[in-house]
Amino acid sequence: MSTANPQPLWQPGPERIDRARITRFQAWAADHHGAPADGGYFALHQWSVTEPEAFWRAVTEWFDVRFGTPYARVLGDRSLPGAQWFPGATLNYAEHALRAAADRPDDAALLCVDETHEPRPVTWSELRRQVGSLAARLRELGVGPGDRVSGYLPNIPEAVVALLATAAVGAVWTSCAPDFGARSVLDRFQQVEPVVLFTVDGYRYGGKEHDRRDTVAELRRELPTLRAVVHIPLLGTEPPEGALDWSELTAGDTEPVFEQVPFGHPLWVLYSSGTTGLPKAIVQSQGGILVEHLKQLGLHCDLGPEDRFFWYTSTGWMMWNFLVSGLLTGTTIVLYDGSPGFPDTGAQWRVAERTGTTLYGTSAAYVMACRKAGVHPARDFDLSMVQCVATTGSPLPPDGFRWLHDEVREDLWIASVSGGTDVCSCFAGAVPTLPVYTGELQAPGLGTDLQSWDPSGKPLVDEVGELVVTNPMPSMPIRFWNDPDGSRYRESYFETYPGVWRHGDWITVTSRGSVIIHGRSDSTLNRQGVRMGSADIYEVVERLPEIKESLVIGIEQPDGGYWMPLFVHLAPDTVLDDALRDRVKKAIREQLSPRHVPDEIIEVPGVPHTLTGKRIEVPVKRLLQGTPLDKAVNPGSIDNLTLLHFYEELARKRG
Repeated sequence: MSTANPQPLWQPGPERIDRARITRFQAWAADHHGAPADGGYFALHQWSVTEPEAFWRAVTEWFDVRFGTPYARVLGDRSLPGAQWFPGATLNYAEHALRAAADRPDDAALLCVDETHEPRPVTWSELRRQVGSLAARLRELGVGPGDRVSGYLPNIPEAVVALLATAAVGAVWTSCAPDFGARSVLDRFQQVEPVVLFTVDGYRYGGKEHDRRDTVAELRRELPTLRAVVHIPLLGTEPPEGALDWSELTAGDTEPVFEQVPFGHPLWVLYSSGTTGLPKAIVQSQGGILVEHLKQLGLHCDLGPEDRFFWYTSTGWMMWNFLVSGLLTGTTIVLYDGSPGFPDTGAQWRVAERTGTTLYGTSAAYVMACRKAGVHPARDFDLSMVQCVATTGSPLPPDGFRWLHDEVREDLWIASVSGGTDVCSCFAGAVPTLPVYTGELQAPGLGTDLQSWDPSGKPLVDEVGELVVTNPMPSMPIRFWNDPDGSRYRESYFETYPGVWRHGDWITVTSRGSVIIHGRSDSTLNRQGVRMGSADIYEVVERLPEIKESLVIGIEQPDGGYWMPLFVHLAPDTVLDDALRDRVKKAIREQLSPRHVPDEIIEVPGVPHTLTGKRIEVPVKRLLQGTPLDKAVNPGSIDNLTLLHFYEELARKRG
C-alpha cells in the first residue's frame, strides 16, 4: 500500500452519486446479471473484467441495443488479438445514433459554432432527413457494404451527416481535417482506396480563409478509385468540374434505410501517427464502437438527452468520432469549427457558455495555455451549466487540476482521461461516482482490465510500468486495412507481451485504484492533444537539399508544457542560419500543418541509428529527459555511440 494519503480535490456528494447513470446501471445489473450490489465502482469494475460476457450483455440490454439478428453468445473467442464479439448478430450504428429523432424531432441534435461563436442548431428530424437523403444517393452511386467513403472536412454538420449516411449503407468512413497537406492525406486515403470523397473548397481558421481547391484537385488526381466527389462550398465557390453538389444530394425527404451488418463489420478507419512509415490504417467495427461508446458516454461520462456535449477537436482526431457518438445517448453535440484560441485564448470557454455545454472536453495543453495567459473562465463567462471538464491528448499536470478547480468552480468534476486512436475510447478516466485526486485519472474503465506491468509481465502497484490491457475490448481494431497477414497489427500491440495489449504509455496504478499517466513509452509525438508521426516530418525536411538527415523528439515537460526540437544533420558546406530555419518551418507548415512545426531547430553532428539503420528516437528522448546514457540505451545496438554524447550534453545544459 502507498504511504501517501492525499486529500481529494473533488468528491461527489450522495445526491450526485445516487443520480449518476452508472449507479442505476449497477443496481439493475445486480438484479438481472449478477453484478455486485455493494462495494461501489471498484466492485463493479472487478465484475466487469472477470465476467465480461455478463457485463457486455448487461450493457446491450441497459442501452436497448437493437440487433437485426440476435447473437449466439457475447464472446465467441477471447483471444488477443482476434476476439470474436457477438457472433451471429447484425445491427447498424447509424440507426442507434438517430434514435432520438423519434421522440424529440424538434430538439437540437447538433449545435454548430464557427469563429463568430453564435450557435446554429440542427434538429434531430433535420439530421435524420439529411442522412436519409444522402444514404439513398450513395446507394444510387453504387456505394454499398465495405466500400470506403472519405471526408476532407472540418468539424461541420455536413461531416456528421456524411459519416452517418456512410454507416447507414454499411460503407466504411474515413476522414482527415483540411489543415492536412495533400501528402499527409494521400498517405492515409491511398491505403483504403475510397470510392467517394466529400470535400470543402477551404476552411476558416484564426480569422482567415484558407483555400484548399488546389489540394482537392491533387487528391482527385491521386485517388483513382474515386467514383464521385461531393463539393461543400464553405467559402462559396462553384463546384469543380465533375463534382456533385452537397445541397442537391441532401435535398430529398427520404426515410433512412439502415443496412443490418455483422457486429464485426467495419465502421470507420482511423490512422496512427505514422512514426515508423505510413500511418497505420486502424479498422474498428460497427458493433464494437457502438457498445464501447454507449458504455463510455452513457455510464462514464454520464451523458443523456438533457446534456450538451462539446469537445474541441478536428475530424483528423479520434475525439471527433467519439464526439459524434454522443448522439447515441440522445445528447446534443456541439461542433466547433475554428481556432481553439480565436479571437482570444478564452474562446473555448465562450463556446461552452453560449451552447449551454454540460460536459466540456479539451486538451491539457489548452488548459495550461489558459492558465499561462491569465484567463479567468468563471469570472468572464457563465459556466453554470458545465458539470464536468474533461481533458485528454496528454496528461493534465497537477497545476492544471488546481487551476480548473480555482478558476472554473470548486464543485467541478475534472476528468483527465487517457485512451487512444487505437481503440477510439478511454482506458482510464471519468467516473462520476469517484473522488478526483490532483494529477490522477479516477479509475480504469468498465470492461477494461488495465494494469501496469514491469518488463517481465509482473503487475505493479504504486510503481511506474507499461500500460497493458489483459482482456479484449469491443472497440479494439478488427484489423489494420493494409495488413493482409495481420503481422503489423500484432507487432504494434502484442509483441512485447504475447496475448496482452501493450499500449506504449508509462503509467502508475495507485493502491487507491486511480491511474497516473507519465507520457509515451515510445516515440509518438503528442502535441496540443494531437498525436503526430515523426516520419511525416522527416519526409518533408529531408526533401530540402541542405538537410542530410533529421531527428524530431517530443518531450513532456514537468510544468505541463511540451518541447519539440528538430535536430538536423546538415549537408557539407551548409550553414544553419535564420533563412534555412525559416525554409524548414515553412515547408513543414505548408506540407503538413502548423502543429508539426518544431519549437527549435538544432544542428547536430549526426543522427544515431540502430544496427539495422533505424533512427533511435526513444533513447534520445530518454537522454533529453535526463536518463543516464547507460540506462537510456543498449550500447551494442547503436551504430555510432559517440553521437549520443551530444544529446547527453544538451540535456545537461538544459538542466
